Amino acid sequence: MGIPSAPTGFVDTFARDHLPDPLAQPVYRWDHPALAYPDRLNCAAELLDANVAAGHGARPCLADADGNRWTYAEVLNWSNRIANVLMFERNLVPGNRVLLRGPNNPWLAACWLAVQKAGLVAVVTMPLLRTGELRAIIDKARVDLALCDDRYLDELRPAGSMPIIGYGPESELADAIRHASPSFDPCDTAADDVSLIAFTSGTTGQPKGCVHFHRDVLAIADTFSRSIVQPEADDVFAGSPPLAFTFGLGGLLIFPLRAAACALLLEQAAPPALLEAIGRHGVTITWTAPTAYRAMLDGIGQHDLSSLRKGVAAGEALPLSIRRAWRDATGINLIDGLGATEMLHVFISAAPDEVVDGSVGRPIPGFEAKIVDDEGNELPDGEVGRVAVRGPTGCRYLADARQLTYVRDGWNYPGDSMRRDADGNYWYVARADDMIISAGYNIAGPEVEAALLGHPAVAECACVAAPDERRGHIVKAYVVVRDGFAATPQLVTELQDHVKATIAPYKYPRAIEFRDELPRTQTGKLQRFVLRQQAAEIPS
Repeated sequence: MGIPSAPTGFVDTFARDHLPDPLAQPVYRWDHPALAYPDRLNCAAELLDANVAAGHGARPCLADADGNRWTYAEVLNWSNRIANVLMFERNLVPGNRVLLRGPNNPWLAACWLAVQKAGLVAVVTMPLLRTGELRAIIDKARVDLALCDDRYLDELRPAGSMPIIGYGPESELADAIRHASPSFDPCDTAADDVSLIAFTSGTTGQPKGCVHFHRDVLAIADTFSRSIVQPEADDVFAGSPPLAFTFGLGGLLIFPLRAAACALLLEQAAPPALLEAIGRHGVTITWTAPTAYRAMLDGIGQHDLSSLRKGVAAGEALPLSIRRAWRDATGINLIDGLGATEMLHVFISAAPDEVVDGSVGRPIPGFEAKIVDDEGNELPDGEVGRVAVRGPTGCRYLADARQLTYVRDGWNYPGDSMRRDADGNYWYVARADDMIISAGYNIAGPEVEAALLGHPAVAECACVAAPDERRGHIVKAYVVVRDGFAATPQLVTELQDHVKATIAPYKYPRAIEFRDELPRTQTGKLQRFVLRQQAAEIPS
């Protein structure tokens, strides 16, 4: 089931040729009624052309922070012109890989849509990646051409020998599309031709290229977005994750366009900027990390949030304290979600009216999950084990031996420790490598972090295992202190006592180190592996 079943629309078959062996791929499920796609499918044609054909051409499609808006008809015209430049001026052929580099804005979105329409393979990269990081991606994906925001060319130029086209208001691409045709027939891609290669954001330090098909792009919209987010055509989506992060690609481009809604793409979306944008642009659905929702709590009273009706949190575990505080302040029950770049998007979640406090939710329609032990045996309800999942999407690493670690016996293993209750709700415990074994006790780092976050002095924190002669390992906490509090030995004792009073005392952090900031990926994910390495090197 892993090899595309319909004749390809590609001329360059590199991406298809480097898919994992079918036996190393997961079992895919396409039995959900919303997933009955035809054999020939181009995801951009479904997101753009189909909306215009359905009468949505005059509706707002893309918007920027300055208040500029482009309708579906205008974005269709724009992306068609870019596709014509790529195919007929630069002589690319279907299946070629195109790297995209730049911050979230309508230009990046229009380029991504054009790449899809032309049957090219999108390789979107984080805008702050450096030359060495870009070179590794370019070499692995064998990139044929790059589309880069004019302001981000310096690190890209020395990273590879492929041609580069700068984009932006006064760019080479802007000049080229003035003379290009506004008409373009979408490439006749197979539903299971490659749409994109998403490189993991590096929480483990070793990014991998995850390959996804045109049908996968629509599948995440027709499962998670349709069932859980339930967007409407009048919605305005905004958030912080880059489009290079599949959480952002789905939430800030694919999902709004699939619903004929509007995507507000912000180059700067830190918590204060996102709060301001909600009031200024009438944002109705936000997408950001739990730490950002926590940071926004301090500024809620200074902004008009009357338009906001939903908030989606992903990228890391959503502590119950943040859910409750956000709900108390806004009346909005945040949508939590467990997803992975390898799965393209979220596969376990719950709609706001179905949330069980503390639980992530249930497998969304179209997906199934189970809790298993290290040998793959299914565990009874209540026991902690590894989550295994399968559905319409799944892990396909680009020429990477780690495929055999992620996929076993037809199931995807995202690397999360969870438990399931008798009602079928899944409860997040930790990343499998975030379990801390101390004096024989299994302690979940995120549980200790949630307890620490309940103290008013803690802005951010992370807990990892640190070596200890007597206990094997102890819980070590790295803490960023909120403004107005001092990082003192007295605060260390106060935080330890707070944790002992909140959860079982044996779980408290026996070592606490204060930091100005925590290491994070370009997508905002906490890099615990960096802290684990540091804790192992420095005696606690």
